[in-house]
Amino acid sequence: MARPLHSLCLRSARTPTPRASISQDRVVAGRRIISGTSLLPILTTSKGYRQRIMYSTSTTMARRNIHSSTKRSSSTEQMLLTPIESAPQTPLAPLSVLPLYMIIRSLLTTIISSSPILLPPSLWVMSVLANTTNPILNPDENLLLRFFLKHTFYAQFCAGEDPVEVKQTISRLKDIGFTGVILGYAREVVLADTQTKDLASCGEGEMAEECIRNEIIPWAEGTLETVRLAQRGAGRQALYSLAERLPPSAALADSIDSICSLASERGVRLLFDAEQTALQPGIDIWTVEYMRKYNTSPGNAVIYGTYQAYLKSTPQTLRRHLMIARGGGFTLGVKLVRGAYINSDPRHLIHDTKADTDAAYDGIAQCLLKRQWSEILRGDSQMPLVCLVLASHNVESVRKARAICDAGEAKIQMAFAQLQGMADEVSCELVSKKPGHQVAKARGVDAYKYLVWGSTGECMKYLLRRAHENRDAVERTRDGRDAMWSELLRRFKGVIGFSI
Repeated sequence: MARPLHSLCLRSARTPTPRASISQDRVVAGRRIISGTSLLPILTTSKGYRQRIMYSTSTTMARRNIHSSTKRSSSTEQMLLTPIESAPQTPLAPLSVLPLYMIIRSLLTTIISSSPILLPPSLWVMSVLANTTNPILNPDENLLLRFFLKHTFYAQFCAGEDPVEVKQTISRLKDIGFTGVILGYAREVVLADTQTKDLASCGEGEMAEECIRNEIIPWAEGTLETVRLAQRGAGRQALYSLAERLPPSAALADSIDSICSLASERGVRLLFDAEQTALQPGIDIWTVEYMRKYNTSPGNAVIYGTYQAYLKSTPQTLRRHLMIARGGGFTLGVKLVRGAYINSDPRHLIHDTKADTDAAYDGIAQCLLKRQWSEILRGDSQMPLVCLVLASHNVESVRKARAICDAGEAKIQMAFAQLQGMADEVSCELVSKKPGHQVAKARGVDAYKYLVWGSTGECMKYLLRRAHENRDAVERTRDGRDAMWSELLRRFKGVIGFSI
């Protein structure tokens, strides 16, 4: 059974990722888990910082009782036991696991996202709503606007405005067949490159005390609560330390340790997000040190780092971390993504073509799954133990990894993860019911959906980023649109009596 998963975000700008989980101990069906917060969501919006609090949950699906208690006569039993020839069952379409309202909502969203006519004005409107100071254009103030957004774009990508709505969303996703969710708090603002350079330390004395009192303590207290999430991030001191590749301050380190200790006790995994290149080296240093401290159980990881395959340096970075893990005797937690900062990271750091990025992603995934070095990920000794989360919307990458697992060649624990509202045709292929109603989870496949929660207004910047991602991945968005059309047509034919 999969253990719960919990995300810690060290970031200043960007997308989420998600975040998923794999371990096979200490979780019973239906168990509720802890909540958490981002390390770097920041308070001061004038600096352009972004606040984001992460919480995730996962539970194994309870097995349904398929036995009947009704007594039968011996003649009836004999008749039931007599072999009967029947037509072979056809596996259900992957999207058949989704309710009709989700199909229609996804279809409308992808039609807009894939249209060169509808998307630009939609992006402009969402940008205005995400950055407005006018209460009439604020979804949290304008009830009519809030109603429209909450039942369209918000419902497509977000979990809810409060813990009650969040729990209902989680329950619906688990009923569909997902192992669990990765849930993040949506409040955020973007940190520009010039603002990164202007970061300053909280200093010492009264200023340092103010940082601890107003930023770190509220963040830590909110993180350690169960579902209630704090309204403040770790503060500007955390951003400064990451940018300068310094250790966390004593107060911040104590808070992070409290979170990690509680996660370890409760079987929750923490996923540290990737960041823009200005902050990523600092995040890597912190993440590896917390892995060293908490990933001491062989083959089980509490702390996960995020590795972006579109960066040319990722194989070398990952190899270095693998060697550190081997020398330190701890399990490396890896969340593998393609990358999310292509519009802000220096272009020369990124692979020249999408094909190069695809090859890097698939090659790294294969190496880790099989625990074998290759030309992409080179090593000269036995690969250390790894726990892997494959966060991908690419159907070919997911199928390649799934084939390795189905062939019994995977030597590590792994899980799949996709963003809620995107690539549902990929996600549902992992959890769709097969003949005999045996879901994928029964064969050891863990699949998670990533969502954010918060008020409609707080989620606007997140929704704007989702829209930009759909614009930048037009081909994938069209594939999703076509898949939803096909599923809707399949159901329509079924209703009017055609063969499905």
